[in-house]
Amino acid sequence: MQILASRITTVQVVGTASDGAQALRLIDALRPDLVLLDMTMPEVDGLSVARSVAGGQHKPAVVFVTAHDHFAVEAFDLDAVDYVLKPVAQERLERAIERAQERLAARRAGSAAVPATKDPWIEEFWVPHRSELVRIAALDLDRIDAERDYVRLHVGDRSYLLLHTIQGLEDRLDPERFIRLHRSTIVRRDRIAGLRHDGLGVWSAELVDGTMLRIGRTYLARAKAMAGR
Repeated sequence: MQILASRITTVQVVGTASDGAQALRLIDALRPDLVLLDMTMPEVDGLSVARSVAGGQHKPAVVFVTAHDHFAVEAFDLDAVDYVLKPVAQERLERAIERAQERLAARRAGSAAVPATKDPWIEEFWVPHRSELVRIAALDLDRIDAERDYVRLHVGDRSYLLLHTIQGLEDRLDPERFIRLHRSTIVRRDRIAGLRHDGLGVWSAELVDGTMLRIGRTYLARAKAMAGR
């Protein structure tokens, strides 16, 4: 990674660390603008390093470079700029560093402004797809289905698997925009065209694409409240 980074003319490598504890000491001493972090490191892992950095006075941009794709949600909870999967191509690393530089420039430009309150709801997902991670804006989601230990994110006619629980996502999605209709289903509210009573207390939601989804009894009251009933 040091060799790949050193080939980028806009980057100056000021230090490298072999474990998380050393990384924290170097970040404190060198105060770099950007940190490239692996997930798995001796003593202190990459997520722990990123949490410490996020809580400190000096907050460099963070890009994760790792062989493990299932930490992406946690990484972006910590405001990571990018998440690069190994083996790393030079072009892919350059794109990640370019994003980090844009983030830093925007941060500096807005440093004199009054800081806005951070939205508590998740705004984007980064999901494994082939050899990369794909960015999906939360507002682009149509619905989310639970599949064992995973969730399937539906975006138009495509879908992506993400290692996460549906309950965990429900807690982090804006309830003004998303509603859980079943223990296995969350739907973007504006994708719901109407509700239908199927008899014997059973209700379904019809989506704008014609899909019919059964509404679980536990979630029926909130679905009716959405419809003003």
